[in-house]
Amino acid sequence: MLNNSNLIDIIRLPFRKEKELFSAIYEMTGFYPRHIEYYKLALMHKSASMRNAKGRPLNNERLEFLGDAILDAVVGDIVFRHFEGKREGFLTNTRSKLVQRETLGRLAQEMGLLQLIQSSDHSTSHNSYMGGNAFEALVGAIYLDRGYDACMLFMKKRILKQLINIDKVAYKEVNFKSKLLEWTQKNRVRMEFRQVSQSKDDSGSPVFETVTIIEGIEGCKGKGYSKKESQQLASKDTLQRLRREPQFIDAIFAAKTERTKMEEEPVQAVPEVEVEVDVEVEQEAEAPATVVPETNDEFSLDDITAVPVEKSREDIIAEAEAAAFAAES
Repeated sequence: MLNNSNLIDIIRLPFRKEKELFSAIYEMTGFYPRHIEYYKLALMHKSASMRNAKGRPLNNERLEFLGDAILDAVVGDIVFRHFEGKREGFLTNTRSKLVQRETLGRLAQEMGLLQLIQSSDHSTSHNSYMGGNAFEALVGAIYLDRGYDACMLFMKKRILKQLINIDKVAYKEVNFKSKLLEWTQKNRVRMEFRQVSQSKDDSGSPVFETVTIIEGIEGCKGKGYSKKESQQLASKDTLQRLRREPQFIDAIFAAKTERTKMEEEPVQAVPEVEVEVDVEVEQEAEAPATVVPETNDEFSLDDITAVPVEKSREDIIAEAEAAAFAAES
């Protein structure tokens, strides 16, 4: 019996549709749902404007919150055991690549999860995070339905074994410093890396902290076991901030405008006409036009294909029907 009685009133699907959902969940996860209501809710985007019998909104946001926390724990566990002896920074970076919204969105599309989401047509075509959010909600549903071990099995057997090469993800290097420099050169803004501090960790290894300064405005800081690593992390976070905070970009260009305005103010003293003045004006080199760099293109799933389930469709549908009857009884 479900603890939350509101889930019972989520949505009444025709039996055939419900049977198809059982089958779809099996193909994605490798097991049949015990409580299909959790999975229905996981596939409910807020734009669908569904409400329960008491008039309360029904959507997957709470399951998304739960799934996000479970994913961090599960993937952190997997990464910790897979990369024995690796430092905390490497493990954190690898986990971040695996659970970022863009990665989860690609997985949702590859698995067929995106096509099952109930939402308005407008939201489906314009919300790039919808798939990733639904993936997190699915993990939350699995956790409530079958527990932590089932979530671990799902990530190991269905995701990291069939869809993602964890080593490829971990060792894929992205030069965020170069991407940030390209952006600043294109937009003719001044940038520098400023070392904030140098310390040692508990084992005595040196730790460097660097901050980006763009047109005199502080960007983001990064810590690493080398100056290069700290600059890379600071560049990555700065690029993300540039993409997500329009006011940050506005402040940078306002500072640039003020600087160039001061540089272009005319010199008050007028030279004598008898004096021949030879002035060399240093022209700023034209920067090549480049696309604004993104921080999420760390690896591609284009060459990844799902391993087919070793059962015929007839067997799957028959088992789904049996599971549906069992759930109702």
